[in-house]
Amino acid sequence: MTAKIIDGTAIAAQVRADVAEGVRKREAAGLHRPGLATVLVGEDPASQSYVRSKRKACGEVGIESFGFELPASASQEEVEGLVTRLNADPKVHGILVQLPLPSGLDEEQVLNKISIQKDVDGFHPVNIGRLAQKGREPLFVPCTPSGVMLMLEQFAATIEGANAVVLGRSNIVGMPVALLLVRANATVTICHSRSRDLPAICRQADILVAAVGKAGMVRADWVKPGAVVIDVGTNRVEDATRARGYRLAGDVAFDEVKEVAGAISPVPGGVGPMTIAMLLRNTLRAAALAD
Repeated sequence: MTAKIIDGTAIAAQVRADVAEGVRKREAAGLHRPGLATVLVGEDPASQSYVRSKRKACGEVGIESFGFELPASASQEEVEGLVTRLNADPKVHGILVQLPLPSGLDEEQVLNKISIQKDVDGFHPVNIGRLAQKGREPLFVPCTPSGVMLMLEQFAATIEGANAVVLGRSNIVGMPVALLLVRANATVTICHSRSRDLPAICRQADILVAAVGKAGMVRADWVKPGAVVIDVGTNRVEDATRARGYRLAGDVAFDEVKEVAGAISPVPGGVGPMTIAMLLRNTLRAAALAD
């Protein structure tokens, strides 16, 4: 058996097309275009690349992009002051502070300053708290986890009642994905580096989400035949045959696992494109909430 490939690039393209149509409808109705402000502190090359990608994506769907850059020497007060000003700016519907921040800055305090109505990254404590509570609805859900759920909705035969295993417990992916799966009525197990017998736990999964950050960790004998496998990992692996000296690899040994799984997302081309697509969708939603 060879798994169906879950094409995140194609799913993300449809989300982007839907967002672009939503922006056109707003403009036709005489409403403001959605606006996303990105805040970049310091000169980390990876963060600079991520911000450029997000701003480019905004332009492609008609969302206004406002870029703000501060030096790595910026104080806590300067960063929080910028966020406060963006909260008050009616042209800005969503605020994204690129993480990680330089050492010495309190990330939690900065995230707390973002208005919950503009928290398009979904990391404000109130939004996360609502996500964790039955009967509460967050205004925004973190982008990568919501992208994972959209992929599952299209490729999992059913989520309700399924045994779902989340490998990884980060605040950015593992924990929010687990909460979303609980909301979808799956039976959820969260495992991590301290869990005993990880392969045995993973083999119980009808749905396996790998978000641990270790290239090729999940092998074929970790996977239940026919399971749906979502690989969130993006790891750099040295590869002298590539011009840049490395290649991107997921947390799943793709070539092995695709012969066992029922469906599997690749790296690259799986979860990665979904993250920015869901950010754009959240920004469009933020504009609607502000109307």
